[in-house]
Amino acid sequence: MNLDLSEMSQLAPIFRELFKGFHISRRDPELYTQLSNLQDQYRGLFRALGFELVCDTRGFYYFVPEQAAAQVNKTAQRLSLFTFILVEHLADQGRDPMAVLDGGSLGRDELPSLLEKYRDLFLQAEVQTQDELEEKILRRMTQLGFAGEENGVYRFLPPMHRFLDVCLSVQQDRDLAASLHSALPLPTPVLLDDEVIVIDDAEESEEDALARAIAEEQELDA
Repeated sequence: MNLDLSEMSQLAPIFRELFKGFHISRRDPELYTQLSNLQDQYRGLFRALGFELVCDTRGFYYFVPEQAAAQVNKTAQRLSLFTFILVEHLADQGRDPMAVLDGGSLGRDELPSLLEKYRDLFLQAEVQTQDELEEKILRRMTQLGFAGEENGVYRFLPPMHRFLDVCLSVQQDRDLAASLHSALPLPTPVLLDDEVIVIDDAEESEEDALARAIAEEQELDA
């Protein structure tokens, strides 16, 4: 595949965001538009680096490492647990969880009651205070592109569907478990944390990784 790097004008910011686990959606118009227009070129380049560029039909892109299955990390566990808690909390209030988590919002003023109601579950995620809830969960959601925050309101973005898919699967498992009088573990999705990804057992910065991928792809074209 021939790469025209002059066309890929957003290569550096796209790679930087995807590399650290960010989900690029229509909320990032420049990056999203270029990924959509040059999807094959970006896929080929990132494949040389060992990543699969995933385009979800609901309107967002993210990385999946091909070399090995990513290990479920603490961030993924916390975010999936929080999503599951929100689904149950909203349903208990008579609110439609899908409507809230698919483009809806949650106010900061709702967090104290949520934390108190599910204190035992939050303790499993090492979250005991509202500050910890915002720092360890909601701020990570905004950093990874699952939500945006403005004036004390968290608005959920299309990538939340990754967690919603898991929650729907978990609910089906819970229904089955109830019928069998057994307990099934809560699965969590595979997400990348913002740490440096280990490739070939050596730490590699995003700049080095990008330069190596371009060089390898151009060697193949030579």
